[in-house]
Amino acid sequence: MDRIRLGILQVNHDKSDTIGDHFPDDAHRFRDLFDEQDQRFRYRVYMTIAGELPADMGEQDAYLITGSPLSVLDDHAFLPPLYDFIRACHAARKPLIGACFGHQAIAVALGGRVERAVSGWNVGIDTTRFEGKRGYMQPVDDLNFYAFHEDQVTVLPEGAERIGVSENCENAAFVIGDHILTTQMHPEFNAPFMQAVLDECTDLLGEQVFGAAKESLDRPNDGPRFAQWMTQFLTKGVGAP
Repeated sequence: MDRIRLGILQVNHDKSDTIGDHFPDDAHRFRDLFDEQDQRFRYRVYMTIAGELPADMGEQDAYLITGSPLSVLDDHAFLPPLYDFIRACHAARKPLIGACFGHQAIAVALGGRVERAVSGWNVGIDTTRFEGKRGYMQPVDDLNFYAFHEDQVTVLPEGAERIGVSENCENAAFVIGDHILTTQMHPEFNAPFMQAVLDECTDLLGEQVFGAAKESLDRPNDGPRFAQWMTQFLTKGVGAP
């Protein structure tokens, strides 16, 4: 079988003067993460933040929605068409992955709810404890991820099963059937990028949150392990050998 065609729906512009010119953008961070796996994909990036979506769902074998500093609680012009596309993927059982903003957008599009977290910002390394096991979650373990979010999914969509929970995020990961997999966390972040984001957001986070986040960075990052799960999820969902 030919390589799986993965469409990456980018919902962020990396325009920061201190970050945007020094690191790959969201789509390329995911490409770099996946390219560490034995399985190789063919990529197509859609600048969904600017309104670009596949003209036909069949253009790609599977899709991934990236993270973003934007909020699904705000009124963005690209969100209604994105929600329509998510619903179409769900109806067709098209393999779909969402990370952070993508995780939240999938929840909202399919009838769930996102709200500001009562506990405030969740930033730094956060451990997701996985409750529901799937065949593609090998090797099975709790995983440490980079987190950076203030919003979180508070009500899951109908038919969704929570598979991950963290100390700071009740619905840290969920699945729907065999075709949707999401995480609130950022498997695509690496240590230099997370450090740069933290340094840029010091004033936004405040001294206490910033300090705790910095301290947490001494813990290992298991994003590459979750990349293995995503790769196995896509391989199984598309039917590749």
